[in-house]
Amino acid sequence: MNKKGQVVFYGFMIGIVIFVLALALAPSVRDFTYSARNESYGDTIGLNCSTTNDDFIKAACIVTDMNLFYFVATLIFMAGAVVTAKYYLGGGNEVE
Repeated sequence: MNKKGQVVFYGFMIGIVIFVLALALAPSVRDFTYSARNESYGDTIGLNCSTTNDDFIKAACIVTDMNLFYFVATLIFMAGAVVTAKYYLGGGNEVE
């Protein structure tokens, strides 16, 4: 069998796994972000973003709020990089 074809299908499979992983972990990251931005209660320490007047906490709230986008976007970018790596790096071109 052709090694080029095997590398392409393997890259697609790994890319799809990373993409599905990004979509599967997104709700958990969203829940973590919401609990981090909420008020403190019990053993959970939150930033209390809705009623704070401290500029440093407001900045931390903004960065925490962008966490979901950056996490999911990074994983989707990695999936695309795995799928297209063969074409850009030229892997699998050797013929035996």
